[in-house]
Amino acid sequence: MDRHIHSAQSKAEEAFDGGLYCAESVVRALVGTSADADLLTRAATGFCSGMARTCGPCGALSGGIIGIGHVLGRAHAGKPVAAAYGAVQELIGEFERIFGARDCNRLLGCDLGSPEGQTIFREQQLHRRCREITALAAELATTAIARHLQPAEPAGA
Repeated sequence: MDRHIHSAQSKAEEAFDGGLYCAESVVRALVGTSADADLLTRAATGFCSGMARTCGPCGALSGGIIGIGHVLGRAHAGKPVAAAYGAVQELIGEFERIFGARDCNRLLGCDLGSPEGQTIFREQQLHRRCREITALAAELATTAIARHLQPAEPAGA
């Protein structure tokens, strides 16, 4: 599993360095080259920068939740939600424990939706902090997914 965690971190950093934002990068790291990768990456765009620069939850955290849903979520009513909910709760808890907050403006110390906040972001080179948070969110989500995956049913069961 450690190899998968390192891989998720590296993939998130690579996507971020390639120009994707936080939520998009975490989603890309978690869904890889699945058939849904482009769709889910596009769906994540509005979650970037604290929900489109509205001081909402960190996009990296949101991307992790989207990735968890991709792996553990349900597509039909009546299916269980316990694994997905458990993994999301674990992700949020660990994220807040490590970073002390979950909202973008609190994590960065500026409001990305304001000209002043954009200036602070540039001058303090806060993209480096976003990259760090993005990589760690991919790691935390990967760990949470692994802990909540149901073991495969034995053949003939």
